Amino acid sequence: MRPPEVAVAALLLVAAAAVAAAAAAAESAAPLPAALRLQRAVPHQGVPLEELRRRDAARHRVSRRRLLGGVAGVVDFPVEGSANPYMVGLYFTRVKLGNPAKEFFVQIDTGSDILWVTCSPCTGCPTSSGLNIQLESFNPDSSSTASRITCSDDRCTAGFQTGEAICQTSNSQSSPCGYTFTYGDGSGTSGYYVSDTMFFETVMGNEQTANSSASIVFGCSNSQSGDLTKADRAVDGIFGFGQHQLSVISQLNSLGVSPKVFSHCLKGSDNGGGILVLGEIVEPGLVYTPLVPSQPHYNLNLESIAVNGQKLPIDSSLFTTSNTQGTIVDSGTTLAYLADGAYDPFVSAIAAAVSPSVRSLVSKGSQCFITSSSVDSSFPTVTLYFMGGVAMSVKPENYLLQQASVDNSVLWCIGWQRNQGQEITILGDLVLKDKIFVYDLANMRMGWADYDCSMSVNVTTSSGKNQYVNTGQFDVNGSARRASYKSLIPAGIVTMLVHMLIFGTGSRR
Repeated sequence: MRPPEVAVAALLLVAAAAVAAAAAAAESAAPLPAALRLQRAVPHQGVPLEELRRRDAARHRVSRRRLLGGVAGVVDFPVEGSANPYMVGLYFTRVKLGNPAKEFFVQIDTGSDILWVTCSPCTGCPTSSGLNIQLESFNPDSSSTASRITCSDDRCTAGFQTGEAICQTSNSQSSPCGYTFTYGDGSGTSGYYVSDTMFFETVMGNEQTANSSASIVFGCSNSQSGDLTKADRAVDGIFGFGQHQLSVISQLNSLGVSPKVFSHCLKGSDNGGGILVLGEIVEPGLVYTPLVPSQPHYNLNLESIAVNGQKLPIDSSLFTTSNTQGTIVDSGTTLAYLADGAYDPFVSAIAAAVSPSVRSLVSKGSQCFITSSSVDSSFPTVTLYFMGGVAMSVKPENYLLQQASVDNSVLWCIGWQRNQGQEITILGDLVLKDKIFVYDLANMRMGWADYDCSMSVNVTTSSGKNQYVNTGQFDVNGSARRASYKSLIPAGIVTMLVHMLIFGTGSRR
């Protein structure tokens, strides 16, 4: 039987949609940052779990995923966005392509390889965006340095071998090198490859920044389908941070532009933001565990999970990496997904360990709690143990989602979801926030440390010198423009609905 709080949750969603429309009409667009910036569109709080799960499904590529490459300076992508529960954003950055250079907003996807942008003409491509950004399209004929990649090009051959390029056997060698990417929700894009100049900033060994450029291969999308056609969260394309030969990371590495290390630090506060660099963040508290070799994802060897120091009764073989099992670190996923067999022991252990003052209830199949105390004092800590005895401490804010609040009471729900019918564990943004993560591909290892991501980080360059990179430090042309975000639900509506949830419904465990 569905619990009565489901109706209240539905009211929250309806109210959010109605008020967002009114807010969009009333707010004017604030400017966006001019530097290469990554912004969050999917909040961790105040958004129904069903919507977050749907967005995660849309991000999971059917095709394989891989990693990076590098040397010289550190390429910097200052992170922007907000984790505020009543804000709308997504992770995206700006890339400058072509000659004359043109800027494009592209979604960051650490789980795919190819950079692609909308080209003209394009079938099904949105012409406006609910993110209050001006959508653009790339035209190879308008750039003096652009050239189309043909099927006879070695770079096309490399893409064909990894499944990221298409050349029909009946095509001539001078035919365009094409691609088709399909996403988990059935949406997709297709187009052809071009070569042109990409502009970016690097942090050099002399503590200076430099405007740099390199000729890269990227996708020209002339057809989009599914959620990619929707205007509410539309951007100009997707920036894949994988390791295949056609990924920008691998291309910049082979050109000696960037090191073979990738690092990020995502702020979990309402202000959001953080740091994303092609380089190695160096901090004393970093611990490392091996990356599983020969995998299409960022796979780690998870061995066990503990709640308040007590290891859960889960057979360790459940976490063994195979074609159908394993643990993936994926910043393109909003929530976290536990292997089916690990989910019930995890939720039961959390519910059993909460403070006696915490009220438990189940909403739409998710375990939720109401408390007037701080989460740190009311909820247990979780520890993930990886190969080599390396531990990752997970605070309550990294496995709970704040759904609503009224007065001093807050509704929290477990944000780790059951990966129904699958024994794959995915660690998404909910787990990754407020931590440094280093993807050291040269040594096939991953490192992490708890960190205040609003602070500067120490980044090692190929010269061996350390440089300090600040959140939002770099600006390509001197003008900083920020995205405007729309409040989803006024405080009065939230107070009313949450009051109904707390005092009018719910079941105690």
